[in-house]
Amino acid sequence: MSRDHETLDVRREGALTWLTLDRPDSLNALNRAMVSELRDFLRALPDDRETRVVILRGAGRAFCAGLDLKEPPDDDLGSGVVAGLRAQRQVSELPLLMRRAPQPFVACVHGAAAGGGFALALASDVRLAGESARMNAAFIRIGLSACDVGVSYLLPRAVGSSVASELLLTGRFIDAPRALATGLVSAVVPDAELEAEARALAEEMLRATPVGLRLTKECLAASIDAGSLEQAIAMEDRNQILCVQSPDFREGIRAFLEKRAPKYTGA
Repeated sequence: MSRDHETLDVRREGALTWLTLDRPDSLNALNRAMVSELRDFLRALPDDRETRVVILRGAGRAFCAGLDLKEPPDDDLGSGVVAGLRAQRQVSELPLLMRRAPQPFVACVHGAAAGGGFALALASDVRLAGESARMNAAFIRIGLSACDVGVSYLLPRAVGSSVASELLLTGRFIDAPRALATGLVSAVVPDAELEAEARALAEEMLRATPVGLRLTKECLAASIDAGSLEQAIAMEDRNQILCVQSPDFREGIRAFLEKRAPKYTGA
């Protein structure tokens, strides 16, 4: 258990890291301290060779209620374009860092995932929902554009343009059953089973070689925006040749033929 953070709880289980937003009394709302600690954590991930999968969750009754509106506003936001943009980028960098990280993110969403919390869920590679989950682009309800923190890019790719337009133009909440029906989440389970569901999913991911898992996330992200099938296949071909060079590939073949669990070294 890590006690190095004020607003996060980071717990490592071998190659799996649990990242918990830990301000339960505020529904894990994003204050400046949490944003700073998240940025530091995410920036360190590319050099973290032990962590292969990250599970993101919220402590208490909610995943993340979005920006902490009770915190005094950042003076930079209203003091000109340059200073305001600098303050805005403190938050908007979070989904970029999550998508750039080589480790897959699994979001366990229960209770509210609003505004910036919705963005964190969308930036995750897989979303699992508890039955209590409710998500929305809350920005438009407080006088802002709904297009913030990467939501306008990530949401339509998850649910299509019509549902995305509905949710962004109104700020409506989408509940767990509809999130499953639209493909926004992969599964809905009772809240008490979220941790077990996420751990089982992570354990399946960890059966892949370290390089195979990382290159799969990288290639999938690039292929979603690829200009053609040819571009996607070119990256797939490159990644397969890279994987074949690893001793872990040969270990994977041997383990399959010998009907045993592979022992990967990450080499």
